[in-house]
Amino acid sequence: MRLIFLIGSVEVLTPASSLFFTPTSTTTSIDSGNGRSTPRSEAEILASPYLKVFKFDRLRVATQDFHIDGLLGEGGFGCVFKGWLHQLTLRATKPGKGMAVAVKKLVPHGTQGHEEWLSEVNYLGQLHHPNLVKLIGYCQEGEHRLLVYEYMPRGSLESHLFGTWPQPLPWGVRVKVAIGAARGLAFLHESEQPVIYRDFKASNILLDMDFNAKLSDFGLARAGPTGDQTHVSTRVMGTQGYAAPEYIQTGRLTTKCDVFSFGVVLLELLSGRRAIDGTKVGIERNLLAWARLYISSTRRLFRIVDPRLHGRFSQKGAYMMALLAMQCVGEASQRPSMSEVVVILERLSVPTDKYK
Repeated sequence: MRLIFLIGSVEVLTPASSLFFTPTSTTTSIDSGNGRSTPRSEAEILASPYLKVFKFDRLRVATQDFHIDGLLGEGGFGCVFKGWLHQLTLRATKPGKGMAVAVKKLVPHGTQGHEEWLSEVNYLGQLHHPNLVKLIGYCQEGEHRLLVYEYMPRGSLESHLFGTWPQPLPWGVRVKVAIGAARGLAFLHESEQPVIYRDFKASNILLDMDFNAKLSDFGLARAGPTGDQTHVSTRVMGTQGYAAPEYIQTGRLTTKCDVFSFGVVLLELLSGRRAIDGTKVGIERNLLAWARLYISSTRRLFRIVDPRLHGRFSQKGAYMMALLAMQCVGEASQRPSMSEVVVILERLSVPTDKYK
């Protein structure tokens, strides 16, 4: 089955089983107006003027009673179904009529899912950018928790790099996706109240019909440091292979942790390999460790480029992307900001039909 809209799975990266997402009754305001984050109650979060409040029955009709044929993906705390709504009234319509939407349905047990659901409403109810997936509305009715997003017809970056799509992404499209994702992260980091995404990975990058990248799944997002703060301290959460080593070791979260994750995804775009590949053995199991063997030499660098490109890529562009990836996964103090990453990647931009 081809997955069109995926929910990223969450893995605790430390061996201590006591580390988990701690539920809270409040979350953080994006724009506090005074340089400090302020708590927002659940009622304040759900009162966002930008979001539609849906009845459960309407979403059940829109998804054909959450029919298996409309299943787009599944993950950490629920399933995602394709649905249809009238573009103006947002009433449920028949399949093929109106506009397609993606409806994420929370598994009705446990508190972690509710907190991640609320985090998505909090951030996507306030933040709007071309490279963030649009949250149309939500449903909170009894035990039901649902989110309604714009539909992303090209699916996730993960499904193109490692899944069942018949054609590999051309070089120009890979650069375009990297630029879009970088712009999304830069926007989050440079908001008046910075936001740390905390779970940047290929499965959380969704693609529209024109391969514009949009960040999805804000369940683990956290408000970043402000004022004289250098970091925020959190329980360690994320996905194996993408989390920055200093975060795993200390629980101290900064925007540079997202930069590290971005560097790993750049290597995935370059190589067509997963960050962690359980089908491989030895050093090849870890993409970052394997790539470091070759990136030190210009002559050997091209051994890591995705062989499915069959040589149809910019050698200079691949070299610059590899160097940028290594900067992103270097020491935290030496990593570039995401706005600097955007500037560098934009220099590599080529028409998406080039190198096909």
